Amino acid sequence: MIKTVSSVLYSFLFLVLTGAIGSSIYYIQAAPNLSQPIEMIPEPGWDLLQPGLEKRVIEIYDKQNLKVETLHIWRIDQNYFRLDVAFDGRPKTLETWQKETNAALVVNGGYYSIENERYYPDGLTISKGGSTGRSFGYGGMLAIDQNQAELRWLVEQPYRFNESLQAGLQSFPMLVLPGGGLGFGAERESYAAARRTVIAQDRFGRILFIVAPQGYFTLHQLSLYLTESSLNLNIAINLDGGGSTGILVANPWEVIPPTRALPFVILVHAL
Repeated sequence: MIKTVSSVLYSFLFLVLTGAIGSSIYYIQAAPNLSQPIEMIPEPGWDLLQPGLEKRVIEIYDKQNLKVETLHIWRIDQNYFRLDVAFDGRPKTLETWQKETNAALVVNGGYYSIENERYYPDGLTISKGGSTGRSFGYGGMLAIDQNQAELRWLVEQPYRFNESLQAGLQSFPMLVLPGGGLGFGAERESYAAARRTVIAQDRFGRILFIVAPQGYFTLHQLSLYLTESSLNLNIAINLDGGGSTGILVANPWEVIPPTRALPFVILVHAL
């Protein structure tokens, strides 16, 4: 059944935006310039929640016009917010993470392992200036210095041990390669659908968190969708999914809950 859905995705997948039908149009293709805030005029399909934070909902329908997934997307202007990574060997709920950090957003992080009832991130994780784990030679990285956050493809831009990063994490696979290329091709398709969490960066330097909580997308389907979407993505990395997929937004309050507590998360703080 999943294979059948995948085969018709390219021809019949379409989206319906809240209040309108169609896609947003992006006219500016210039390189990111984070020295000046982006003008706060909401694009069609986006709701301005507060300065620097926008929300968009995209409903996905199949050939039979049945809704199969809802994409929840938050877009963050780094002139108004900064990102961080938090880790604790004892997992916590999103609500606990938010209460302890006073973060504006809390999002699940990358993959992790459990050993002797202790939790360890897979791949390099940097939190509070200290690092744990070993750097991947593949996949992607969220790298945060004192000025801003950026996403990297580790094949193209490997982590250097002497980098002065305040925080960071690594995850895989790549869903959108730098420049907007397809990150997870059809030759790697496993037809395994699951709940998904994605961190992305658009051509203006804004950070996007994309959550697909209903478990419709395979990795190839999601990679193809994001590459061909109107989100103007420059790069996108898959985060842990399944029961880990979850996000909490403090204002206005909204929670897409994971089904388990999380040992490490991405935090977004207002400046």
